Amino acid sequence: MDFQLSDDQRALRSGMRDLLGAVFDRDRLRAAVERDGVLDRSLWRGLGAAGFFALRLPEETGGVGLGLPEAVLLFEEAGRALLPGPLVATHLAAGLVKGAADGEAVVTAVAGGLPVAHLAEADAVLLVGAEPPAGETTGAEALTGEALRAFVAAARPVRSMDPLTPLHRAPTGRVSATEGFRVASERTRADAERAPARTERTPAHAGRFRFEAALLTAAEQLGSAARTTEAAVQHAGSREQFGSPVGAFQAVKHLCADMLARTEPARAAVYAAAVTGDPVEIAAAKLLADEAAVRNARDCLQIHGGMGFTWEADVHLHLKRAWLRAASWLDGAGAEELLAADLGAAGRLPRSSAAYGRPVPEAGGGG
Repeated sequence: MDFQLSDDQRALRSGMRDLLGAVFDRDRLRAAVERDGVLDRSLWRGLGAAGFFALRLPEETGGVGLGLPEAVLLFEEAGRALLPGPLVATHLAAGLVKGAADGEAVVTAVAGGLPVAHLAEADAVLLVGAEPPAGETTGAEALTGEALRAFVAAARPVRSMDPLTPLHRAPTGRVSATEGFRVASERTRADAERAPARTERTPAHAGRFRFEAALLTAAEQLGSAARTTEAAVQHAGSREQFGSPVGAFQAVKHLCADMLARTEPARAAVYAAAVTGDPVEIAAAKLLADEAAVRNARDCLQIHGGMGFTWEADVHLHLKRAWLRAASWLDGAGAEELLAADLGAAGRLPRSSAAYGRPVPEAGGGG
């Protein structure tokens, strides 16, 4: 089987890299940092116009009509550029939440107990895996309108390690089509129950939603790992000490080689999981991509030396974002449990029939 990218896929990836280079260069990255991660709505709409969010919607509904492998390529480029915002949730909400496909709506997600990204700016919140009314398929609910405002009011901001990703701690409770949102505070609960809770339900199974989100997050991690590898090699070749480039020293060469040796297996795993859609392969891809993103950023910082620890250097942004992504959707513990269960199974269904049918381990929140 040939897993090489097609000419169209290479053109798609190149086009996205060129687009992000034009609309989100380093100056705009640093400007976003100074704004404390507040989203640029014009940039968000530009991504929508380029088909980033509607990539996998059918052409007859206004989408691009491509698949998960192509989405992985776009999210890899987003990870390289450190593009901020709840990209994964908005992409998965296209076709479910009005305005998500064309970038007019910002959609974030609550999945697990971790803080929610960009909640204050969200036009909708996906409650992934919320318990549905009896007889309905478990999926994801889109929370909008008065119920969304009550949800945001009950949430509390928490300090984020990533200056490009503001976070809120979600309130306890849930929203369904038949009952108001419940929170621990009696006052907030009363306000929410007086307001109608507008929800929409996706036909997708919650397991499928979470695994696709985990794979797209892994693609972002892959892009970040590749970018920090390039930055380390570039710095090692230009920075001189004792009359020689620091890249001439064996210890630095080993660090750069290790970075590449992490990135390429992660790339193979992410691309393969995008083709098969198998939950076990997605779990393995997420583990490899998380390790590559975090450890490569740390090694890149090490190669940069003292200047790598400064606020002006970009490498710390890659490291902080990699830490956040590693805990999102499918964290290391959840992925390891899934892999262990698969390895320990006496008999296994064919991958094609088992996809998305396995129990979903508890995972972190997503964006």
